Amino acid sequence: MAPKHEIPSPVVALAGGVGGAKLAAGLQATLPPGALTVIVNTGDDFEHWGLTICPDIDTVLYGLAGVNNPQTGWGRAGETWGVLTETERLGGEAWFRLGDKDLALHLLRNRWLNEGATLTETADRLRRALAVPSRILPMCNQPVRTLVHTDEGDLPFQDYFVRRRCEPTFRGLTFVGAGKATLSPEVAESLRAAAQIIICPSNPYLSVDPILAVPGLKETIQASAAPVVAVSPIVGGRALKGPAAKMMREMGYLEHLPLTIVEHYAGLLDGFILDQQDRAEQSRLPLPSLATDTIMTGLPSKQRLAAEVLQFGRSLMAG
Repeated sequence: MAPKHEIPSPVVALAGGVGGAKLAAGLQATLPPGALTVIVNTGDDFEHWGLTICPDIDTVLYGLAGVNNPQTGWGRAGETWGVLTETERLGGEAWFRLGDKDLALHLLRNRWLNEGATLTETADRLRRALAVPSRILPMCNQPVRTLVHTDEGDLPFQDYFVRRRCEPTFRGLTFVGAGKATLSPEVAESLRAAAQIIICPSNPYLSVDPILAVPGLKETIQASAAPVVAVSPIVGGRALKGPAAKMMREMGYLEHLPLTIVEHYAGLLDGFILDQQDRAEQSRLPLPSLATDTIMTGLPSKQRLAAEVLQFGRSLMAG
């Protein structure tokens, strides 16, 4: 691992879901304190029990704070389920599992939002409360909701992903409200100041595309002089977490999935990192690439991959 002072900073990562949170944790552990900013997908957000739920923000927050459930990658370690159990007993909806510690955070966030705080301000308050040195920025402050088009009709994201466990055949997506969203000053500033921009191994369609749908965000990345590197969420032709590979196959992308991801990010990337199990696909890629072990388990493997991603980005700067 390279010494921290040799790694250009600040670094901006685009993330959503468990894979994004894992790499973000590795980047935070590798970079100097405060050098990382994570721009997080909010297309997964929804209203439940009268509260605004932000699953991806919280997954990244808990991962960076080291309080996430290591078995699931999401939720809190040492969680209890008293409220959920009693809600179900009383006839309420319990398909979306909110633990007691998680619920405390949602109650506090909802109070702040009702008092007029932005989503960006609430995320900053929460990361400071959990002693997270990295900045966590929602992709925007306005509500954007991912609508999944399936063979069974249109489904709100959490209905597709959690309630239906991604069983319906995927047809496409609409990011409802994205056209009315605005680029926040904090997101714009972080991207303009970035020495490196990293697209984490998150689902390109469900986690990264909503971020890129915010007007002006993609253009700000394209205007940056910083190298932009994406890490593939595909390992050996499958996704370790989530439905990325299933969705790609249902769209007709049966082969050469790393190339499909690179083409999906056309016009954005300067480099691409794919798993060593997909090394045979490397020669098909039209840009500089690195094949390595992208599977992250404990913190050491997250740090190892983060260091390789940062050094690869640095090599692109030198080139």
